[in-house]
Amino acid sequence: MSQNALATPEAPFLRPETPARRFRLTWRTLLLTLGALVLLLSFTRAVTGAVDLTSAGAINAAIALAVPIGLAGLGGLWAERAGVVNIGLEGMLIMGTWCGAWGALYFDNPWAGVVAGAIGGALGGLLHAIATVTFGVDHIISGVAINILGLGVTQFLSKVTFAEMSGGGDSQSPPVPKPQVVSLPLVGDPLRALEAKQWFLLSDVAGILRGMTTNVSLLTILAILLVPLSYYVLWRTAFGLRLRSCGESPVAAESLGVNVYLHKYVAVVISGALAGLGGAFLAQVAASAYREGQTGGRGFIGLAAMIFGNWRPGGLAGGALLFGYTDALQLRRGGESVHALLLVVTVLLVAVAVYQLVRQNRTRAALITGVAAIAVFVVFALTDSIPSEFTSVTPHITTLLVLSLAAQRLRPPAANGVIYRRGQGG
Repeated sequence: MSQNALATPEAPFLRPETPARRFRLTWRTLLLTLGALVLLLSFTRAVTGAVDLTSAGAINAAIALAVPIGLAGLGGLWAERAGVVNIGLEGMLIMGTWCGAWGALYFDNPWAGVVAGAIGGALGGLLHAIATVTFGVDHIISGVAINILGLGVTQFLSKVTFAEMSGGGDSQSPPVPKPQVVSLPLVGDPLRALEAKQWFLLSDVAGILRGMTTNVSLLTILAILLVPLSYYVLWRTAFGLRLRSCGESPVAAESLGVNVYLHKYVAVVISGALAGLGGAFLAQVAASAYREGQTGGRGFIGLAAMIFGNWRPGGLAGGALLFGYTDALQLRRGGESVHALLLVVTVLLVAVAVYQLVRQNRTRAALITGVAAIAVFVVFALTDSIPSEFTSVTPHITTLLVLSLAAQRLRPPAANGVIYRRGQGG
């Protein structure tokens, strides 16, 4: 089935996602944006002395912290592109953490734990699909139930399994095997030497590159590859076209012979498997064991990353990296690094205000953004560090700010969250 066949006047459910005058992200624009961001971070590091802004350790930690968020968001993307809202990602992430640890311990193999984590999350996705697709339960209610169920089931299973193992307990597992970590050969030492010189821009680029190429888990590489793979399947295959059509207009899709129920089921089960994979990552890579509560709301932050990315894999990955980066900074040198980040936020807000005024002719919005920039800069100028009570919630504050700034350009699937019954268009 071609995309033209699904875009006929009789089936107008795939609205063009890139109108003629809509901004389109090109490779040139992306590279220029990344270059400007690195330059801004280098300038901020030189002014404030907060070396962790571009250090290899911070970048490596940011990538590791972004992976479970990105996988949860990618799971939400698959479900919502098929028209099913998946609020239950947090519960599926929790199930993935327990199953990932149990599988690695039972089979004494980290990759068996990875598969078990994906299966655990997929079971949560299957339950969500049965409730929403087959029985027509409200998607939000079903998702909340999955979250509660995931927490309760893993607490029970921990008490009957891990508590009996040496080194385990009612709320945690014994240490689990970890997937292998790899480094790019021949570049680590030269980049380390260049980073240590603290030269403007050059040392910052060296730190970023070293963080991206040293001590990277194979599971991290797998998670990164799933982003372009998801894009290819959803936007470059007939199966992906049919799946997305179920999220735009399931009635029109059904009229063209698409099995809407089947595609929704597949999407939600894959959604759960991806979230479960993120849970396995938390248990095996981000930590050395399963611990109760270790997801820390990352399923919900993953949903925020998906919304920030406008239901597209590339934007989702950028949002996950943003949240992972802020989380890494507050974990390493909390007050100092987050305080330096206020200067970065000030410059970005000024840039947004200028864009709103010059390119969009939105004087009121530009004025509000400009006032916010002044307020952030005043806080930066009058303080030396941020109290730890505030740095611990930096990722969540970032989530709220990003969603509020991105709200005006969002375009979710047209039938997202709509309960569908077969034959209702007849």
